[in-house]
Amino acid sequence: MTYSLLGRDATNGDLGTAVQSKFPGVGSLVPYGEAEVGAVATQGFGNPRHGSVGLQLLRCGATPRQAVDILLNGDPDQHKRQFALIDRDGRVAAHTGGELQTWDGWSGSVSGRDCVALGNGLASGDVVERMVRTFEGAPGSLAERLMAGLDAGEQAGGDIRGQQSAALLIVRRDGGYGSLDDRHVVISIYDHERPIAELIRCYALHRLAYFPSDPANLVPITPDLALELKRLMAVSGYFRGELDASWDEPAQRRFQLFLGSENYDNRIHADGLVDLEVVADLRRRYGPEASAGPVG
Repeated sequence: MTYSLLGRDATNGDLGTAVQSKFPGVGSLVPYGEAEVGAVATQGFGNPRHGSVGLQLLRCGATPRQAVDILLNGDPDQHKRQFALIDRDGRVAAHTGGELQTWDGWSGSVSGRDCVALGNGLASGDVVERMVRTFEGAPGSLAERLMAGLDAGEQAGGDIRGQQSAALLIVRRDGGYGSLDDRHVVISIYDHERPIAELIRCYALHRLAYFPSDPANLVPITPDLALELKRLMAVSGYFRGELDASWDEPAQRRFQLFLGSENYDNRIHADGLVDLEVVADLRRRYGPEASAGPVG
C-alpha cells in the first residue's frame, strides 16, 4: 500500500523520487536513482533488483519501456510487481501487475510531463492524478515539487490504510555534500504519524546544513547586523564580550565556530559576508521571540 512520484527537473537535469507508505522504512525499499541516468521506484511486492538493474539498463541506453520489458522477462512474480522508471530525458514507463488490481483499493499509474505517479491500495485513481497535476504546476526545486505532489496525493485520499513512512531521493552530478558525490537529497522517515509533514520539515533542515549559500542571499555584516549576531551568539554561549556594533577578527572567528556548532558548515564565509537564510534561522531559534515563549 504505497504511492510514489518520479520526476525530472528539465532546467538542470535533477532526477528523483518521493514515496509514502503504510509500511515502515519505505525509503530503504522503493527509491533508486543515478545522476544523469534516471530514477526508479519499485513497490507492490517489490523486487529491489528492479531498482539497481533498471538503472543499469538506462545507463546502457535502454528506454524506460524497454527496461520494463527486460525486467519483467522471466520474472515469475511479475503479477505482484509495481514499478516505474524515468530517464535523463524525462521519458517514463510503468508496470502494475494484475494481482495488485485484486487488492483492496485502487492500483495503477499516471504519467505527465517529466513525471510519473504510481500507487497500490489507494483511495482512488485521483491520488495519482493529483500528484501529477500538482508536480507539473508547482514552483520551486525538484525536491519541493515532488513533496508537493506527494502531499497532494495524501490530500486526495492516499493509502487506504493510512500513513507510516516516507522518503525523498534527489540525484545531481556533484550535488552532494561538499560537491563530493551525487546524492543531492537523501531523506528517509522510518516511522511517523505524519511522515510527509516530517519529510518536509527535515528537508528544510537539510537545505540549511547541506546546501551552499545562494550568492544572492549573501550580505555584508553591517554594524546593526554585527550587534544582532553578537546577541544571538551570546544567547547560545558563544560570545561573552561586549555587545556592541563592532566586528573584528576575533568576532568573526567566534561566529564561524558558532555556525559550525549549529551545522551550517556549508554556509560559513570568512569574507565578512553572512547568509540571510542562516540569519533568519538563527533569529527563529535564538531571537527574542524564540525565548519569549507562548503568550497568554
